[in-house]
Amino acid sequence: MRARAVLLVVGLATGGCAASIGPDPGLEGLAVSKVAPDTVIPGTKLAIMGSSFVESQWGAATLHLKGQAGGRPVDVKWPATFVDFNQLSVSVDAGKLDEVGGDVDFEGAAIIEVLATSDDNVYSSNELNVSLEFRTKLTPVSSSLETTGVIFVNDQLEVQGQGFLLGGDEGQTVAKLTGCFKLNGTGTCTNQAGLEVPMLPVDPLARTKSTFAFSPKVAGIRPGSFTGTVQIINKQAGQAAIAADPVDVDYDLVTAQVFSVDPPAASLGQYVNVNGGGFVGGEAGAVTELELRGTFTKDGAGAAQVTLTLIPEFFEGRLVRYVINTDDELGQALDLRQDTGSFVGTITPIVTYAGVTVTGVSKDVGLLLAPVRQVVYLDFRPSYIEGLRDFGLRAVHTRIRDRILAVCREVYRGINIEFRTEPPTDFALYEHVELVGVDPNDMGLFGYDNTPGKDNGNVRLYDRLGGVNAATQQDGYAGYGGVFLRSLLGFSKHPGKLAKGVPGADPVFDKIFDAFRADQDGEPVTAADLAGDLEALTIGSSCPASDRRAKIQCAIYVLGNLVGGTLSHEIGHSLGLANPFAEGFHNAGDAPDRLMDSGGDRPFLERAVLEGQGPAVFCDGEYDYLRMILPSREARYEIPRPSCF
Repeated sequence: MRARAVLLVVGLATGGCAASIGPDPGLEGLAVSKVAPDTVIPGTKLAIMGSSFVESQWGAATLHLKGQAGGRPVDVKWPATFVDFNQLSVSVDAGKLDEVGGDVDFEGAAIIEVLATSDDNVYSSNELNVSLEFRTKLTPVSSSLETTGVIFVNDQLEVQGQGFLLGGDEGQTVAKLTGCFKLNGTGTCTNQAGLEVPMLPVDPLARTKSTFAFSPKVAGIRPGSFTGTVQIINKQAGQAAIAADPVDVDYDLVTAQVFSVDPPAASLGQYVNVNGGGFVGGEAGAVTELELRGTFTKDGAGAAQVTLTLIPEFFEGRLVRYVINTDDELGQALDLRQDTGSFVGTITPIVTYAGVTVTGVSKDVGLLLAPVRQVVYLDFRPSYIEGLRDFGLRAVHTRIRDRILAVCREVYRGINIEFRTEPPTDFALYEHVELVGVDPNDMGLFGYDNTPGKDNGNVRLYDRLGGVNAATQQDGYAGYGGVFLRSLLGFSKHPGKLAKGVPGADPVFDKIFDAFRADQDGEPVTAADLAGDLEALTIGSSCPASDRRAKIQCAIYVLGNLVGGTLSHEIGHSLGLANPFAEGFHNAGDAPDRLMDSGGDRPFLERAVLEGQGPAVFCDGEYDYLRMILPSREARYEIPRPSCF
């Protein structure tokens, strides 16, 4: 948004930092714990699980296998690709199989080696004993399948056996269904002459269990019986199809039904999971509807009879998910931002496929409509975590994150907002904020809300502060949003090549961080510094400190406050601050400890919460506004607040 930067520094300089001192803090805990799958074919992506993996700019990773295979020694090194800090991936092709000897069984050790860019040293993990089977092709074996019983359409039927493909570059395992379907009450047989349905592994790294959906293409959606065979076939890339022996099956199909609804209370933007069977969707002509009939009692008002038809998202045959939203019958009947209450009645699935509609079995249900909650996903990107090297604090990134979360939760105390560090799966509408290392706008911003237009009343709920927003670029303003770690070095009196100094640069910043900055001949924090208890600070009265452990505590506390305050400020913008329902994005003038003041009016000591300054808070009118748009059952946070004017 316009003029919403926490701080503007013209022309952020680029440049490297001095060589690290001591072991690379990102690689100190390098370890490997698992290599899977244990049967490897051309196209397999080997997953290496472990810890302290780094992105390619910080080190080139290699999987080193040494041992015996086919009666001869094997010693190979294959490049590994960073997935996240706990997983690497190795793409295996026919050439790599040739390196180990083709169709052989390997027994030996797996080691991860990383050539670090920080010091040009090679870091090695532990040696993990592994047994790997290398094969040019796989023959599927079906040893167990539930062959009789009552099922719903789209039920996932599990096949146990061996040699199933894992998808991707390997190819696809399919289930071929052949047989006769008889509709209940008739003797007419509708033949299915070999429909192939894709199979999915139960464990994406194991070849012993896979499932296929009993698709409505086999027998439609009406109740009846299917008698026939299931045959498992491997369609491996570059190979002729290989089939297992067919298995006889006899299933009774029943109509759709709801078993349960959860959670018992939900708010705008949240998923309501409807568990049952016989649901359809995800393809043309396949729709599941949910009919609600009953009584809705609005809090503070009377009860009313309601009949609503909702269209949920098809997830799989046993689950559909409905998002509470403002666009359908429910959203038109109620003000989902203000109204709360309870529904008691029945829910009935109505499924349609290929022009046929079947009404399923009704279920008694109760559901509470809860107050609006803003969920915020704090996405700590790898570049942010590695960016802590600039401060010499890469080894304590989780402790800094914990302090950041504590700051955000304290700022928004009494507001119905929730901060998470993992992508939400229970909300469709949530705010996503990226924390990265360097300002992609090349403007030296601390943080920036790049959402389009001021969101008065927090109508959107789904803002993304991160990545690039073309709309904001078009009007001449910065396009990339989020929180930018390196720019905070502008508070240093000697930022060097990492950042441009700012008018508010403060020598206290250097007293906090110079002891750890490699570019200032400091010693970055290492694992050895963290032995024993390192209690987290909640106040900064002891900072700056004199001994090393206390200095580490102060650095965690201060950097957590700086980032947490920046986050809280940018999230405030996305919620419609400052000056709610009016023009402008910052408070007019300057007042002590006022969070939504412009960046230049918020000095370092206030941001750092040192020497009696800070913490910054929302002014009185802003806090009232936030309590209005995100009402909470938590008590109002009664603290002294500055005036907004």
